[in-house]
Amino acid sequence: MGDDDRAVSPKDRFLTVYGRKPVLEALTDPGLDVDKVILADTARGPAVAELQRAAKARGVEIQRASAHRVKVLAGNGKQDQGVLADVVAPRMRPLATALAERRPPAPILVLDGITTPANVGMILRTATAAGLGGIVVPRRGVAALDPLVVKASAGVAFRSPVLRCATAADAVEQLGEAGYAVYALGAAGTESVFDVELPSRVAFVLGGESTGIGADVADLVAGWVSIPMPGEVESLNVSAAAAVVCFELVRRGS
Repeated sequence: MGDDDRAVSPKDRFLTVYGRKPVLEALTDPGLDVDKVILADTARGPAVAELQRAAKARGVEIQRASAHRVKVLAGNGKQDQGVLADVVAPRMRPLATALAERRPPAPILVLDGITTPANVGMILRTATAAGLGGIVVPRRGVAALDPLVVKASAGVAFRSPVLRCATAADAVEQLGEAGYAVYALGAAGTESVFDVELPSRVAFVLGGESTGIGADVADLVAGWVSIPMPGEVESLNVSAAAAVVCFELVRRGS
């Protein structure tokens, strides 16, 4: 594991939203703390003036940058509309920081290779509703925490207990070192998620929509569990599977 695998990134503190309407909504939501707005130096017009007024009313700094720089920062050149905002996610922090706390979070979900923003957003919403201690969203191999994820979570992503690290394999290594039992969820599991004995410090890895859990992660987990499906269906959408796991943990009182 490289020294920079556990480095703190700005993406461990903020969710970035882009587009004039989403940024204005963030600025006018009193429940959100907007760190800064970055505006393309070519952006003009009434909508931009409204954004500037809203930012001034909230005391939010506006930085000017080239249109190209805004596109790079947004990661979406077609929809940024020349503006983005960094919104503070108060419960988001590096996984290493969370594991060093006096009472580390549990239970935990680890996302591996889930590249569809809608699925990531729905998992964040479900896991937050179920009161899970954390959802590991690696910086690599999983959909970026962008406005599509925020939309799919119905805004809950801003307040979700997101834990950041480099990769899912890095997360499983850290969790194992911290004394967590880490299980992969998949059809190959010989034990049912409803029957397996679980310690208080437990984490479940959820794999990607088409590729499942990566081999590098599969080699590190303590075991595999499955969701029994007596009907003629091979698997569930990953966000539906996450919901089953989350609310089984609620049922158990985890």
